[in-house]
Amino acid sequence: MTRPVTFTGELPASFSLAVEELKDDLGISPVSENGWPVRLQKGRHLAIDTDKNGAVVTYSRIVECYRGLSLLFQQEERPCFHLCQSRCFKTAGIMFDVSRNAVLKPETLRFYLRKMALMGLDLGMMYTEDTYEVPSYPYLGYLRGRYTQSELCALDDYAFLFGIELCPCIQTLGHLNRALHWPSMEHMKDTEEVLLVGAAETYAFIRALLEEASRPYRSRRIHIGMDEAHFLGQGNYLRLHGYRSPFDIMKEHLNHIRPILQELGLEAMMWSDMYFRMASPTRGYYDSPSVDPAVVSCVPADIMLIYWDYYHQTEEQYESMFEKHTPFPASVGFACGIWTWTGPAPDYQKTLDTMLPGLRQAKKHRIDFVLSAAWGDNGAESNLLTSLYALCVYAEFNYTGDYRPEETGRRFSRTIGVRPEIFLHLTDFNQLPGVKNWNLRPVNAAKFLLYQDPLIQLFEKDLEGIDMKTHYAQLEKRYLSWQNEGTAAGKASPLFQAMLDFYVQLARVLTVKCQWHQEAGPCIRAKNRKKAAALADTARQTAELLRHLRKFWFTLWNLTNKPHGFEIIDLRISGIAGRMETAALVMEQFAAGTLDTIMELEEQPLAYTVLPDGALKGSYAWGEIASACKLDI
Repeated sequence: MTRPVTFTGELPASFSLAVEELKDDLGISPVSENGWPVRLQKGRHLAIDTDKNGAVVTYSRIVECYRGLSLLFQQEERPCFHLCQSRCFKTAGIMFDVSRNAVLKPETLRFYLRKMALMGLDLGMMYTEDTYEVPSYPYLGYLRGRYTQSELCALDDYAFLFGIELCPCIQTLGHLNRALHWPSMEHMKDTEEVLLVGAAETYAFIRALLEEASRPYRSRRIHIGMDEAHFLGQGNYLRLHGYRSPFDIMKEHLNHIRPILQELGLEAMMWSDMYFRMASPTRGYYDSPSVDPAVVSCVPADIMLIYWDYYHQTEEQYESMFEKHTPFPASVGFACGIWTWTGPAPDYQKTLDTMLPGLRQAKKHRIDFVLSAAWGDNGAESNLLTSLYALCVYAEFNYTGDYRPEETGRRFSRTIGVRPEIFLHLTDFNQLPGVKNWNLRPVNAAKFLLYQDPLIQLFEKDLEGIDMKTHYAQLEKRYLSWQNEGTAAGKASPLFQAMLDFYVQLARVLTVKCQWHQEAGPCIRAKNRKKAAALADTARQTAELLRHLRKFWFTLWNLTNKPHGFEIIDLRISGIAGRMETAALVMEQFAAGTLDTIMELEEQPLAYTVLPDGALKGSYAWGEIASACKLDI
């Protein structure tokens, strides 16, 4: 049931259009008169005051108006209340990774923008390595679902309704493998990932990238990447020019790019890690005692540095890194991580353990610009929908300076329409009871158990003695109960029902598949032919369940993403289903006595990812899970 509301006062530009888009989320019906009176006014902070005669919402920027309305109607059962909130950060938003195979549909992004407006987040950064249109380079994003200029213009218009800034994030040095692998573009290649610094063709290319990437947006901000340019100057550059220090090469590169940025009137930012890697004995980001003063003196003051950190769990570690950034002449922003890159299920425990201390220190160091990055490395297997609870945590921290689980849960239920437990328990897909977790690269059991080969069982020793089957059976029961609740997904959106359907099926697959993994090796080594006959049935059942999982995954993918990129998941799931059928065949032969043994399973298993202290580290790439053999040339 909707509530008739009449708005008066200082209404933001395009207010009627914005409220029309948000009316279902707010549960209101805007009317010109005789509705519950809500007066809007500009002020220094977000504030809400209500009494029996109506409400006053004060906002300092447009997006706060819509957060204020969300808070107002969340509290409507309280006839009189006062609320005042002041932001911790001047600019706060999310980075949408639309380059790791999953390119979000425009309607999915519009869904996100509405939710961001209700949360009060005012920045959406589009991480597009090659997934945007550059007419002079037609292979850029070819068959990858790239956005057209008109799609991005329309999204920018939609964000503008709510006072949200959209801006591009591209790459101008590394992370360009999908662009540089095309034969027509390899002349600009230093290494497989990195552009050839100093070449005229490179800067013609970068000019085109900057022009076209910025064209659809009102914002003059642009993120130019520049991170993780590993082996810079050690490929074709080394052959052409001999050895030069990576720092000198990067400095030359920026000196070529800065005039283009200035000519186009763009305010650039870049990741800060390469400046630290140059001083690190391991080429790492966080282990440098300090940055070389010679490096600091050459850092341009007009390009913001973004310190990204998705790993550390103590405030002291973040404080140390913020202090190391202090000598730079450039302003500094901060990016925390929403752990959506672990596989088909995100890790919420790691997200909260890293996000909160990072944000507390960003607040302490008076950082103005903060981002939450929801990466999709290795195939974007976690649907971006799964990031929503973390985004709510991040938004509530921005306006309250803290994380209060109960209040955040209420805000999440109000703005998203789904119970928070559905998201928080996604961590259970990855973290198995009895397994010690390596903090820097937490265990992602859902991925490596899903793709572990039934005969080449790389993780058998690592998980010895762990009752995986029971764990996933209990998880299936939990998610099935939420699936069966009429209001579990809130009927808020078919997106969440599809998400629940997927996770129920994933738990079901892992329950049966883990029975095989727990029993197949011991069965063969004990020559138990009676057990082998039952395991052949288990393998066939797993293959059938995997085919069902593929259908649910396909549905969820197509509801939220463009179709491009699903072929990778399709190949992975179809491949492991085929391998389960092969395993069933050879297990049947062993059971019948026509095979004396199964050689792959007879070998005594060796530890794979166990560290000296007994912790397991996660395996985030399909290629390091599927086989001990080399998967490509």
